[in-house]
Amino acid sequence: MTKESSPGQGTPREEPGWAFQPRRRAAAPRPYEERRQTEPSASGHGRPTGNSSAPRWDTTVPLRFPEPRTGRHEAVPEPDRGHPPLPRRGSETVVTEPGHPAAATAVLDRAGLAHPESAAPQPAPAAGAAGGERRGGSSRVGRIALVLVVLAALVGAAAVLLAQEDAATVASSNLRQAWQIPAPAADDTLTGSWLTGELLVRASSRGGLRAYDLTDGRQLWNTTPSADAAERGTVPCAMSPTLSARGIGTVAFGKDGSTCTWLAGVRAATGKILWSMPLTSTKHPAAATAATYLQGDVATVVSENFLGGVDIRTGDRVWGYKARGHYCNAYDWGTDGTVLVGDFCLDRKTRFTLTAYDGRTGRKIWQKPESAHSEVTHILSGSPLVAAVHTARQDAVRVFDTSGTGRKLAVGDDELTSGNDTAADHSARIYGHVLVTPASAAGRTVIDGFDITTGARLWTHDSAVLAVPAPGADDTVYAVTTSGSPQLIAIDPRTGHSRPVAGLPAGTGTWHLTSGTVYVRPDGGVLELNALGTNGGVRLYQ
Repeated sequence: MTKESSPGQGTPREEPGWAFQPRRRAAAPRPYEERRQTEPSASGHGRPTGNSSAPRWDTTVPLRFPEPRTGRHEAVPEPDRGHPPLPRRGSETVVTEPGHPAAATAVLDRAGLAHPESAAPQPAPAAGAAGGERRGGSSRVGRIALVLVVLAALVGAAAVLLAQEDAATVASSNLRQAWQIPAPAADDTLTGSWLTGELLVRASSRGGLRAYDLTDGRQLWNTTPSADAAERGTVPCAMSPTLSARGIGTVAFGKDGSTCTWLAGVRAATGKILWSMPLTSTKHPAAATAATYLQGDVATVVSENFLGGVDIRTGDRVWGYKARGHYCNAYDWGTDGTVLVGDFCLDRKTRFTLTAYDGRTGRKIWQKPESAHSEVTHILSGSPLVAAVHTARQDAVRVFDTSGTGRKLAVGDDELTSGNDTAADHSARIYGHVLVTPASAAGRTVIDGFDITTGARLWTHDSAVLAVPAPGADDTVYAVTTSGSPQLIAIDPRTGHSRPVAGLPAGTGTWHLTSGTVYVRPDGGVLELNALGTNGGVRLYQ
């Protein structure tokens, strides 16, 4: 295990243009009051950003800031309340299909359950006919007995078939717990993770940034920031979901797990910090929520204070956001490959716009005029862009093309999320033309499949958490069931049909994850990373 400070951890560079300029009051009264989340979303951490006339990074006049968890914030004038706030988030109207009373009636009619008519009086039977009637009655009794025997046989056969079907859903092999890494503390919260062929890198609020050998769970390294970095905070608060081809990722740190003060490039194999840059400045001293994503050798920084791209190898600036006006409020959200910005500018004819930028170059992909502010609650995919967008009129999950035209997904009352009930997980992804994503349906944890070309929902799988395929694994959709005996299952993304792959242990070493990340390794092993320390830390099943 190595513990070393790196040259990149010294006093951070603060280049001119990185920090936004001082915020200025708009010349005209603000006609709109923002209604926004105070907690970061799972996908993009929706935040107000800055805007000025600087060539790269610009300042904004935020309409309202969320209350920082650190207690440090800048004074913001009270917004104009002449306009009503945005309505609370709801869901799209669900059109329920009628039932089938006609079919049910037909079944009853075929069963012969109509009321019989009264029989007409019959003449007394002739002598000798009584014996024949008794023989006819015996025949009817025999026929009834035969029918009962046949029904019993059919019921028995159905039970056998059902039992065989249930038995067929049980995995033929079982995994056992190979090793476990306890959570550093009960209140530990997972920030993110990286998985390579040899090691797991885990970032959390109480455990810091550490790497573990996948063979036996032995710790390989943990980061030791320099004394200067320690003053700014050493708690991981954001982590890129992926690594670059060079094995480098980005991690943001702060004094708590919610707000960030500096960003670093980290080599996953050794834990060495290659470079660092501040996420605060003398003009913007308050720590803020942040997110970071990779696209090739460029890492995007998406926060209240900064929006742009840096070189993953050196930390040098590649591009910076420039607002379209001098008196604007901008809100940014990100994912791998794409950044979305929703803004409101007092000094432009088109007051509201929603714009998509290429995360690698900063190039504008498309821009759409809006009639009101758009709040992006989740980004489920960057290519093609799939995002849950909330406006004053509706909530909708849309698949956007290169012109910004969006096709709605038929989500109904389900709430789609980019991960398994935590911002640290990024298991939603596209398989061919099917978006497979975790969702919440009436309080139940489900997995939904959508055709992104038509918007139709193809299937829903109840009581399961979606897994992330490890590097080198195939494109199979894996999940772990959360009801009954836990099993690793494979799901056909086109039909939703599942098949058991392996059983997971019950009792000691049983499955605990309800929120967090599940990796399925190429060798069939299952890695469980719980989001909360109360449910444990990391477990490997083989």
